[in-house]
Order: sequence, then C-alpha cells, then structure tokens
Amino acid sequence: MKQKIYFDYAATTPIDPRVVKAMEPFFNKKFGNASSLHCFGNDTKKVLEKNRKIIADAINAKEDEIIFTSSATESNNIALKGVAFANKGKHILISSVEHDCVLNSAKWLKGRGYDVEFLPVDQYGMVDPKEVEKKIRKDTILVSVMHVNNEVGTIEPIKEIGSICRKNNVYFHTDAAQSFGKLQIDVVSMNIDLLTVSSQKIYGPKGAAALFIRDGVKIEPLLHGGGQEMNMRSSTENIPAIVGFGKATELCLKEMKEENKRLSKLRDRIIKTLLKEVKDCYLNGHPKERVSNNVNVRFSFIEGESILFMLDSFGIAISTASACSSPKLEPSHVLSAMGLKHEEAHGSIRISLGRMTKDKDVDYLLSVLPNVVEKLRLISPHKK
Repeated sequence: MKQKIYFDYAATTPIDPRVVKAMEPFFNKKFGNASSLHCFGNDTKKVLEKNRKIIADAINAKEDEIIFTSSATESNNIALKGVAFANKGKHILISSVEHDCVLNSAKWLKGRGYDVEFLPVDQYGMVDPKEVEKKIRKDTILVSVMHVNNEVGTIEPIKEIGSICRKNNVYFHTDAAQSFGKLQIDVVSMNIDLLTVSSQKIYGPKGAAALFIRDGVKIEPLLHGGGQEMNMRSSTENIPAIVGFGKATELCLKEMKEENKRLSKLRDRIIKTLLKEVKDCYLNGHPKERVSNNVNVRFSFIEGESILFMLDSFGIAISTASACSSPKLEPSHVLSAMGLKHEEAHGSIRISLGRMTKDKDVDYLLSVLPNVVEKLRLISPHKK
C-alpha cells in the first residue's frame, strides 16, 4: 500500500488544523467549569456562550434555543423522546430513510405504546410533502425528516414539510448532520422546530453536537442533574470540543460557497466517468437534488463489501452504508426503502468527498475502481 486516500467524509471528518489550534488552550490553560462562580468559571462561561451564539447565528436561531450535546445521536434521541414524553398524542411520523439513531429511537417509543408511522420515499430517496400532509392526524405530535440523507445524499424538501407541519400544529424535527456546513439553513423560514447538527461532520472534534429547540416547544430532558444547558442536558459541558465545534462552523460557513463548487465538480466527474466507463453501473439517490460531496453508485453482479476491501488494499477508503451500521449483513434500509432489490443494495458503495480531497485523489480512484469492478466480476458467483 503506497498511499492512503480517504473517501469517507460522510462517516466522519479529520479535524482541521485551525480547529485544533483554537481548542488547545482549553485543555489545560483555560479549564474552568462553566457552572463555577469564580473567575475561572466565569471566563469559561463566556467562551461557552460565545460558541453557542456562533451555532445559533449559523441557522438563524436565538442563543437560548441551542443546547450542546455529545453527538447527533444524543440530539436525535432528545428530540424524539423528549417531545414524545412532554406532549399529548401518540402518533409520530418519520421518514423510512432516517439514520439509525432516529429509526431506533422511534422503534423504542413504539415499544412503549406510541404509534410510529414511516413515510415512504420515491426511487431517489425523497419524501413527498403531500404524503406528510396526508398522514398527519389529530394525535400527531412530531414529524422527523432528515435534511440530507447520509447514504445517498438526497436533499429532502424540508421547507415544504415544515410548512405543512406548522399549518397543522405538529412539531417538525430534522436531522441536519449531513447538511450543516454544506447547505444554507434558516430554522425560521424553513419552519423547523427542532434541528440536529454535529461537529465531527464539519472538521470539528468528535464529542460535540447541538440541538436547536425552538422557543415554546414542549420537551422533556433525558438527563437530570445540575441543570446545565437550560435544564435540558445536565452534564458539565465539553468546552474544548464546543470551542472546536464553533471554530469549525465559522470556517465551514466562510468557505461553503467555494467548497461546494469545488466538491460538486469532483462529484460530477466521478459519477459521469463511472456511469460511462463501467458497464451495469447505476447512480443511487437524486441526480440533481444532491449534496455536493456524495457519490453513491451500485454495480451489478458484485457486492459492495468486496469492492470496499479490494479498494482498501489499494489505499482507498470508501463505505458500503452509514458507518454506524456498515458491519450489518442485511441490506441498507435506505436503499431498500428506495425500491432496490437485495442484490442491488448489496452492490452499492458510497464515495464521499471532503476538504482534503484533491483532483489527483479522484484521478487515482478512477484509475483503480473500474479495474477492481472488472476483476471482481470475473470471480463473482452472481455474474450472468
């Protein structure tokens, strides 16, 4: 293995060196507990609130509508379970292509008496807002539809869905872990009541995320203790990670326009080349309403896992599904919901690009992948 090239930015991103530099003082020089009343605590409290404002401003929210959490998984659990516990009504609508942390939170609630209904998607993985309107009932308390799908990159029509929910007095939550820092988000104009964002997807540290909770939303906390984060998430705040999250957010927003342009060009080049040069290769997800860094393709007669392992031997890292569930043997629930057969889903791979992806990296990928597919097809038991 002569080189290592990373094409799995949808799973996680490396920390930008500028973010590391911003974090460094908060490990041992500025270490106070933000809840302490002395000068060490007061200084840290100011830093905490400064970074809360950065996240709030990024999505056009108020500062006291942002709570910091440890992960998107935690934020999504608070959103679903917290709303369910605090409101009358038992009906919850979620899309059938949500991340596992939303799906499993909903299934957990279903096991405790809630009526969870899954919204279908079309062949591109997109939810039809009309389906949301049709399925909302008098006892519906929450609709959760992600902004960008983590596997196939499809951008969902959340503004339209949010408008329908607002009209029907139903809370609307969106998991924006894959879109934050890549797409413009305005929680006011998009009619969003709860929104999840994550640091580790935008070149910040792991262990930091946030949940936007619109003022007036009835929600119960899951953690009880010292009352940190507006009594919504008791735990001493992870200040170094939050500082890194804030710095990463500033950098993403500043560079978003140019970075989207650059990544879209690389993304489209990969898609065009593979569809043209590799027989029986197909694109998964929407061809146009797609986030800038996502390529999800399927190859007939071979399995994605075999492609992953062979590419890894060439120093190329990709994935077959979301990183949280890729070891599972069953086909991706996202691809299945889109109508793909098991063998089609198993033949799919995700190539996700990022800040460190260069033209030469794409050159190398495109020089290796077609040959890998050809070699695997020669020994495949699934071939024609």
